[in-house]
Amino acid sequence: MEDDDGQDYVDKSRVLNVRPLRCLAPIFPSTPSFPSFPHPQASSPFMCPPPAGHFPPGFASFYPFSGYSDSHNMQTPMPFGFNGSIPAVPINSFRSGANGDAGSSGRSSRNPGPSQYEEEDGYSDWVHVNDGEDSSKAATKKKRIPKRARAGGGQDINVAFSDVDVDAMVDKIVESFNLMDFDTFKRADGDKDSVGYIRMIYDLLRRKLSQIEDSKESTPGVTRRPDLRAGTILMNKGIRTNVKKRIGVVPGVEVGDIFFFRMEMCLVGLHAPIMAGIDYMGLKVSQDEEPVAVSIVSSGGYEDNSEDADVLVYSGQGGNINNKGMEITDQKLERGNLALEKSLHRGNEVRVIRGVKDIANPTGKIYVYDGLYKIQESWVDKGKSGCNVFKYKLVRLSGQPEAYTVWKSVQQWKDGSTARVGVISHDLTSGAESIPVSLVNDVDDEKGPSNFTYYPGLKYSKPVNSNESSTGCGCHGGCLAGNSSCPCIQRNDGNLPYTTNGVLVSQKPLIHECGSSCICPPNCKNRVCQSGLKIRLEVFKTKDKGWGLRSWDPIRSGAFICEYAGEVIDITSAEELRCENDDDYIFDATRTNQSGEGFLNASNETLKIPFPLIINAKHAGNVARFMNHSCSPNVFWQPVLRENSKECDLHIVFYAYRHIPPMTELTYSYGIVPPDRADQRRKKCLCGSAKCLGYFY
Repeated sequence: MEDDDGQDYVDKSRVLNVRPLRCLAPIFPSTPSFPSFPHPQASSPFMCPPPAGHFPPGFASFYPFSGYSDSHNMQTPMPFGFNGSIPAVPINSFRSGANGDAGSSGRSSRNPGPSQYEEEDGYSDWVHVNDGEDSSKAATKKKRIPKRARAGGGQDINVAFSDVDVDAMVDKIVESFNLMDFDTFKRADGDKDSVGYIRMIYDLLRRKLSQIEDSKESTPGVTRRPDLRAGTILMNKGIRTNVKKRIGVVPGVEVGDIFFFRMEMCLVGLHAPIMAGIDYMGLKVSQDEEPVAVSIVSSGGYEDNSEDADVLVYSGQGGNINNKGMEITDQKLERGNLALEKSLHRGNEVRVIRGVKDIANPTGKIYVYDGLYKIQESWVDKGKSGCNVFKYKLVRLSGQPEAYTVWKSVQQWKDGSTARVGVISHDLTSGAESIPVSLVNDVDDEKGPSNFTYYPGLKYSKPVNSNESSTGCGCHGGCLAGNSSCPCIQRNDGNLPYTTNGVLVSQKPLIHECGSSCICPPNCKNRVCQSGLKIRLEVFKTKDKGWGLRSWDPIRSGAFICEYAGEVIDITSAEELRCENDDDYIFDATRTNQSGEGFLNASNETLKIPFPLIINAKHAGNVARFMNHSCSPNVFWQPVLRENSKECDLHIVFYAYRHIPPMTELTYSYGIVPPDRADQRRKKCLCGSAKCLGYFY
């Protein structure tokens, strides 16, 4: 694949960066029909039938299947017969050659089982395919026709399509977020904003698709892959960035960034193949072209050695190492292996992405961008099978921010092999939470917050009467996404607000969770924020902002973090504290979120608060009181009403605005005060964000 020369820009990478066309073979029909090949310089017809199946709206057959257009008037054959642009062909229209032939070398097997897809894709909602059951009935159901797709390695995947108008939903998101303004320049070369923008839109769309599929019964033989479908939709619409392959730094992608899906890395240009472990490009040397590696993913599928956080011994591709039932052979110096060898002699930088186990989901992976490495040496070794395996030693370049090192350190703290420096208390909560919260100060001699008692809930001086009647649900086994008769689901506009793994689909004016008037069990999928902390948090002393909050664990976008606990006070009491400049630990739900947090809300609806909830956490509260303000937050808050027939049970709950790596400070926007309190005292903001306003209320 040749690089775009920057002149007369053509977005070839919509297809090429995902599955280079020279490594793809169309899915042929059973009965071939050979079209003629009209080009005068062709010595023989192209012996291949056209792709079978229905082309989606906006797509058509392409050369060599459709032949040359008369308008081309070419003197020499041109690949793919394009007249200035390559049509964006859906991923589902192709199947890849063995191990991702030429262009994006694969480390995946030709016929991997479900376990390998779980490992390579990091997909958490895998539906096991039962080959022994007939799935033909599913294909005949009204408006539910599985669309055949091919994943890396050549295995068929039936991607379920529901009867929901997905195109209309996508168009609404595009219109809501002004995605039409995402110009050609940002697609070719991104920045931090565009990368964050693309990732946010992808995750919102993926969660929406997950929500749709959760409401449908699973079909034998059909694999639900909203991660792949969301990525395909965005690429076909040109909503991606950094489409030009490059060596070295990818604009807008920072060392330490984490990804829960391979498709995310593809959309932002970090690593193009959605299954292959080695990504490479061609560089011209004199009149020839040679491959060089641009990025690799080490996720445990091969015999890699990653014990040293700054050194990686990476195993080559091929040899049927992961192919059960196939003869294991010696690896060959071709495709990705050849690209790595060429990069060794060239000395070019290679991006390294490390795959680690997702503790919250045993079948999934989390991908950590660990920065730039250089290949120091290579050799051939005998693998566990006794066959030859190529080995490449990569060494991390100095001067880069810590990434994988942080993960290794956290794991050592957890297993007790290394002590956490600066620990004041191993559990600030004194057992009030099921998961301990560390109190750490490695900055100065302060021993912790004074006059503070940990309390995990809300303290009401008097009950707040509910203005609406609440009957609660009768779901004995828990609320199910497809149960339209459940009153709790009805109050949430007909859908559970969470996916099956407890991730919030999108921000809403008000979320209705099951409560004391419901008979569903504590593990109901609509009681996500009622069982306390689910991640290992740490209260730590910052250099210039007092105490702060961060997590030892990675946090997924939309994941529940905590609620804001403390004493509920009225507006009069809150005003008195403000007049005394004693409002540092007051949460005021009457404030509005600043722009930016609304990205998770595709409908752009304002929050709906049943009553003016104000919480004082100065003397009694939980971890939420330690979260600092930021003008570029990674956490947002959401009002959640629990069903209660006796009183209004309103809570303020915090969720992750985007994927948050371990040991990253958790921050949210303190919001904008109502117009009638615009004269309220401003405080100096020290968030350090590039978009810092310089103050907050």
